[in-house]
Amino acid sequence: MLTFRKPPTDITHPQMPADVVIVGGGPAGMACALRLSQLIDEHNANNPDSQLSKENIYVLEKAREIGQHCLSGALLDPRSMRELLPDFEKEAPLDAPVSKEAVYFLTEKGKFRFPITPPPLRDHGNHVISLNRFVKWLGGKVEAAGVTVFTGFAGSELLYADDGGAPGVPARPHVSGVRTDDKGLDKNNQPKSNFEPGYDLQAKITILAEGARGSLTKQLIQRFDLMKDRNPQTYGQGIKELWEVPSGRIAAGEVIYTMGWPLTAREYGGAWIYGSKDNVVSLGFVTGLDYPDPRLDPQRVLQQLKRHPFVAKLLEGGKMIRYGAKSLPYGGWWAIPPVAGDGWMILGDSAGFLNSQRLKGIHLAIKSGMLAAETAFEALKNDDFSAASLGALQQKVESSWIKDELWKVRNFHQGFEHGFWHGMIHAGIQQFTGGRGVRARYTGISGYERMKPLRDLSADGGPEAGLIGHAKGDGKLTFDKLTDLYHSGTKHEEDQPAHLVIHDTNICESRCVREFGSPCQHFCPASVYELLDDPAAPNGKRISLNPSNCVHCKTCDIQDPYQIITWVPPEGGGGPNYDGM
Repeated sequence: MLTFRKPPTDITHPQMPADVVIVGGGPAGMACALRLSQLIDEHNANNPDSQLSKENIYVLEKAREIGQHCLSGALLDPRSMRELLPDFEKEAPLDAPVSKEAVYFLTEKGKFRFPITPPPLRDHGNHVISLNRFVKWLGGKVEAAGVTVFTGFAGSELLYADDGGAPGVPARPHVSGVRTDDKGLDKNNQPKSNFEPGYDLQAKITILAEGARGSLTKQLIQRFDLMKDRNPQTYGQGIKELWEVPSGRIAAGEVIYTMGWPLTAREYGGAWIYGSKDNVVSLGFVTGLDYPDPRLDPQRVLQQLKRHPFVAKLLEGGKMIRYGAKSLPYGGWWAIPPVAGDGWMILGDSAGFLNSQRLKGIHLAIKSGMLAAETAFEALKNDDFSAASLGALQQKVESSWIKDELWKVRNFHQGFEHGFWHGMIHAGIQQFTGGRGVRARYTGISGYERMKPLRDLSADGGPEAGLIGHAKGDGKLTFDKLTDLYHSGTKHEEDQPAHLVIHDTNICESRCVREFGSPCQHFCPASVYELLDDPAAPNGKRISLNPSNCVHCKTCDIQDPYQIITWVPPEGGGGPNYDGM
């Protein structure tokens, strides 16, 4: 059995006081840091005797460089950025304004173009961007404003303290900070010669902006049962390739969406194709992580898409230059947990602020960061970090355009519970009822619970054969996982504890291989999980891990049918290099 990654218990962690610690240097975390610095500067300019300072505001980013782990399609709705930095378009790295849109339904060889682009997919006014470059630029603004960004530092666990409680009132634990990762542990959790213990950042406010399925957010949700009375969060997995194509194939700012093939009506998902500057194309496919057949392989879905004559013609003579994968939250308004409590707040994809109908969440992440900054600023002024004080974030979200936008699509993804065509009917009804649909609230279940055992598949069929098993690839248009992985720039220190924790490998080898065909080897986009022949194993197969391949999409933590895999951050600095993605 593989054991949970636990460092030696006799390590002393240095203490470091902080006013605010923001975990995650993506768009939500950086927007929060920048807005908080703006508010403090404005306050101090008007109040010369103010004691507020930016010196003890810290951003923790697990990547080696700002933006290195940031991946998205990506289209930027500029609404929140215009609030944060009104003239941002004059200097931000924006590749192209959207100039043209098209939506296609694909069959295996043909295509049907929608005569009218559905309103949620009308993107005029938005910008094609590289999220990596955009966040790197935003991070530069944060550092120039005087906020410290610690790159290469992951948040490994939350710190808690008790209020003490009044007589007759039980003590209430609150979040009191974050412990950063220990560096220099070997595979057996023993210190190496370069060992450095992580820091205990004792923070008045801890803000989680880790992206989808954040490891600390998951700890917090479980500790305080935050999903009680909520729908469980559901997810999609986005697989992206960046291509250089011959001039004239697609205009900068041209946006194409597809639905239908290569998925069947039983699965949920679709593709994007964005024309960027310098003949670069962003190409990707999002597969909903609520598909029934455990053999489906989302990376292979993208490879199949590229075989379609329409897509193949676009890419012909081109060159794939980058690859990556990430998960994104699809659950919508009913799956968002409480976003603040005693000493903590949750932002962006970590909370579930994503519009799955528009396929956009960057602007929502930025706005949530700004609202959290305003809440933190008032708490710092009043020296009050209780749930009553930080809970103002909940009211700010519910009275902002975040709710206005997400309320209109509150039942969207759940409407696809019974497949594509049922979902399109529900989507149409919801469009005319302001998001309500056929009932006020559509309930949901976790996506992994929709996965069927192999014995139950014959009655309903499964996906097309081309979506099952690993793609071999031809090396020009289509690629196997390891070739794609090479283009992600992923690097980890090999001699470190495994950050992918299987809590009971007996289940993998005695049950999962027989009941579900070991879906981890299919849904992982980076060949982290392998089944090796082993006559001594119960079913002749043994699970093997390649943690150094991990691109940090966290799909294994989300989609494992037994929920026995936990993703924890590797040693800070390790992971993909999404340069230009």
